[in-house]
Amino acid sequence: MSWMAKLYDTYESGMQLDLPESDQLMPISHTLQNAHIKVTVDGEGNFKRAEVLEKTQIVLPATEKSAGRSSGEAPHPLADKIQYIARDYPEYGGKKPGYFDGYLKQLEDWCSSVYAHTKVQAVRKYVEKGTVVKDLVEHKILYVDEDNNLLLSWPKDSESDAPKIFKVLPKEKGLLDQGNALVCWSVEEKQGDPVSDTWKDQGLQKAWINYEADNSTQTGLCYITGEEMPLAVNHPAKLRHTGDKAKLVSSNDMSGYTFRGRFTDSKNSMEKHGAQSVGISFEVTQKAHNALRWLISRQSSFRNGDQLVVAWAISGSDIPQPLEDTWDLLGEELHEVANPLSESESRIDHTIDLGQSFSNALGKYMAGYQSKLQATDNIVIMGLDSATPGRMAVTYYQEFFPEVYIARISKWHNDFAWYQRHKIEQDVGKTKPESKTVWPICAPSPKAIWEAVYGSTVSDSLKKNTIERILPCIVETRPFPRDLVDKAVRRASNRSSYKSDEQWLWEKHLGIACALYRGFSKRNPNQNKEYIMGLEQNNTSRDYLFGRLLAIAERLEDMALYIAGENRSTTAARLMQRFADRPTSTWRNIELALQPYIQRLKNNRAGFLHNMQTLLDEVMNNFTEGEFVNDKPLSGEFLLAYHSQRLELKNKTKSKENNEPENEGEEA
Repeated sequence: MSWMAKLYDTYESGMQLDLPESDQLMPISHTLQNAHIKVTVDGEGNFKRAEVLEKTQIVLPATEKSAGRSSGEAPHPLADKIQYIARDYPEYGGKKPGYFDGYLKQLEDWCSSVYAHTKVQAVRKYVEKGTVVKDLVEHKILYVDEDNNLLLSWPKDSESDAPKIFKVLPKEKGLLDQGNALVCWSVEEKQGDPVSDTWKDQGLQKAWINYEADNSTQTGLCYITGEEMPLAVNHPAKLRHTGDKAKLVSSNDMSGYTFRGRFTDSKNSMEKHGAQSVGISFEVTQKAHNALRWLISRQSSFRNGDQLVVAWAISGSDIPQPLEDTWDLLGEELHEVANPLSESESRIDHTIDLGQSFSNALGKYMAGYQSKLQATDNIVIMGLDSATPGRMAVTYYQEFFPEVYIARISKWHNDFAWYQRHKIEQDVGKTKPESKTVWPICAPSPKAIWEAVYGSTVSDSLKKNTIERILPCIVETRPFPRDLVDKAVRRASNRSSYKSDEQWLWEKHLGIACALYRGFSKRNPNQNKEYIMGLEQNNTSRDYLFGRLLAIAERLEDMALYIAGENRSTTAARLMQRFADRPTSTWRNIELALQPYIQRLKNNRAGFLHNMQTLLDEVMNNFTEGEFVNDKPLSGEFLLAYHSQRLELKNKTKSKENNEPENEGEEA
């Protein structure tokens, strides 16, 4: 239960923060709900007016049972659905059971206690009259048919003119139940009352919290605080959103096939003494779940369907999120560090290790986070997922000191950094804003990784599995899974599988594959090789040299096609996958296909051709004896060389030519 203890501490720390009202933690004994109708009454409980609310969430008082209700009767103390608060709901053909008696009994008990509140007493006086539905129908908030039954749908021929209530309530198979509308209360006790809305009245909230705490009967040892406290029987739901019914803690199955080991719990014994296995106080579970709900809503947590990863500092200080890519962290600052394809006047020497500049910039950024954290502060990473609508599990959990956490996040961004394709908007606000492609050095995001590995049509289960495998690599510095690297390299090598208008996507996946192979090589205990962020001209590895050859051949043909005004893929691009499998035999085909283009360049770009042929000779001379004729498949290292050589050649050509040949499809 370490996670619950840390969330409890987070709640206590969060209450000390100076936050705007909209960002504050939810009080205990309350729950978050979507409200549909606001009814206003005066201090004597007389109906004044009503209105339909659109996309309005309120924090309303709740009992332990009602906060986690999924079926059956469990009324909220004040604001609730029509089927609870309206005595006359059955008279208007209500489709669901009416629970007014239970709602009124609970409301009367609160009003007769020492924690009674004048606004609550006004609401009680009104609902006792039993005219809620009648008043709402008369004021055209709810609608009935000719038999005085609540409508289940609005006529299709006039759906565009449907009343608001039919637009805000959820539908099931094209029908809706107006009895599902949640009513919240506004009480105008006197003229100029600054807080008439009951859900905004902090005095009313405190009155309910005190009443609820004073009426708790089941006490026992709380395993979180170590004190004798009122114990929780039901635990909150609605963690990820207001419709989320999945619970992290649940033990209400007392029948059927239930394994309880050595425990002899029964329903009666649990109500009197609590569970034999573990006891959590009502206050602790409320605060812990409220803290988790608060963290999920206010932070840039990673979400993938029901899967969620949230990281936070107990003190409430900002921290870098583990599944954020470097581009999201640093933004356009990366563009200033290194961008070989930018249109800036100063050109970058691509033969040096540009990763050093990137590492320095990242280090300064991370140091800013660390300066705001105390050395003894705790940072927690928690993964959540639910296999069924009612059960949620903690799929990952780790705690760190700030220095360790920052160091590990920084190591991920450094180890897996490579040139990544991004687009930035220019002239935002103008009639026709333009976008520009940039190639900042950064680590790819998890979403970009699974798309590069599996393609754009990835199942939810495969996405979840990929995240569960990547997360430990980020926060625990584990080696990256080899199968993911191999699949990314294979897809990037198969350039011909991308359509002509999707070459931008291939460019993106190429950068991701290079980043994964570079990080994998650095962390692989059997290889442990570090590649610089640039072209390694002294690297005589067979795979690296073959990658350079492919990039040079592609540039030669690119230029020849550009001179002739032709727009098609090069031989090197079409044979890239075959080249990765059988480089020596495929190179012979590529070399022969280059001959007519070389003749064309002799007449139009003799200087360019001379430089390219000189470069080809230099690369060929770097092969050790017997390596060039070795036709075994290439490793992902050839992509690093291909990409580095490709970027360097484009950069040099762009600095000398007014126009540059491009064979890249535009991003949609």
